[in-house]
Order: sequence, then structure tokens, then C-alpha cells
Amino acid sequence: MATIRKPLPVKLFVGTLTSLPSLLPEVGPRLAALFGPVDAQSEVFPFDQTRYYDEEMGRPLCRCFFSFAELIDPSEIAGIKMKTNELESAFAAENAGVARPVNLDPGYLEQSKIVLASTKNFFHRILISGGIYGEVTLHFEENEWRVFPWTFPDYKSPRYHPFFTSLRDLYRSQLSAAGIRIRLPRKSR
Repeated sequence: MATIRKPLPVKLFVGTLTSLPSLLPEVGPRLAALFGPVDAQSEVFPFDQTRYYDEEMGRPLCRCFFSFAELIDPSEIAGIKMKTNELESAFAAENAGVARPVNLDPGYLEQSKIVLASTKNFFHRILISGGIYGEVTLHFEENEWRVFPWTFPDYKSPRYHPFFTSLRDLYRSQLSAAGIRIRLPRKSR
């Protein structure tokens, strides 16, 4: 019988999508109030790979990522998605000009993959808890991020990959500082 092991802690991040970049300086502190100090923030990227959100959010859209100093248990991601949905609703109540002023997509990074939380089920997503699903969106192999057929178009673009690689390096440093030994299959290193 296989031994059940406690999972390693993971690196929480939230992808923020908005047509109102003036809100971004407010988003980071409000996320920090929920999840602890922000330890990394990406540059602001144009969100131009799809027009899926245009009607609801306006355009042009931009994307920015925030990551948090405190590592989490991966099973916490469902509750985190529920909290980011509540924060999205608060932003909508405060900013009447756009139906959805911000879209907050929490996910986590571990050494070999990036997992995003979603309220939408599909064949490649697994129910985590309470109507929240998890999707492996990218995986790290042979020193680079690789995509899947279902990976969102903006994540398929390599523009985010340097940020996620720096986040992965930060995460590995955090594990090492905590005395957690890093073991990966050969292909993931």
C-alpha cells in the first residue's frame, strides 16, 4: 500500500485582469489584506490574445500578477478562489462604470506546474471543493514552461514565462530556507 504524504506547500499568486489599470495600485494591498504580504509583482502585460472578456470588462485589457510571501497548502486554493470572487464583487460595487472592473484568478505554483482555480467545470479540470475546480495550466520541463492543448491563450504566450520562472526560483529558495528538501523527477529539473 502506498504511503499518503503531506503535500509540499505551494506559492500562491493571483492574476489580475482589468480595463482600468488605475485600480492596480489598490488591488495589491487588498489582496495582501486577505493573503499576507505581496513578495512579487509582475509588469503590466497587454491582454490581447483573446476578446473573451471585452463585453463584460471593456478594453483594452491588461494583466498583472501578484504573489504572496506565505506559502500555502495546495488544498486552500478553493477557499482562496471564493475570497477573490468576493473581492471582485466588492470592486464591482465600488466602480459602477464597468460590469466587472477586475477579474481575479488565483493559482499556485509548485516546482513542476502551475495550477489555476476556476468556477467552471470542463474535461481537463478536477473538482477541489465547493464548486471550485483546479486546472494544471503550465508545466515546467527541461528548464522551460510548457503548455497543454487547453492552456489559456495568454498563458500559452511566452510573455508570462520569465515572471513564472523568477517566481519558481523564489519558491525554491523559500523551500530551501524552510529546510524542505527539493526532490524532482529528472525531467522536471
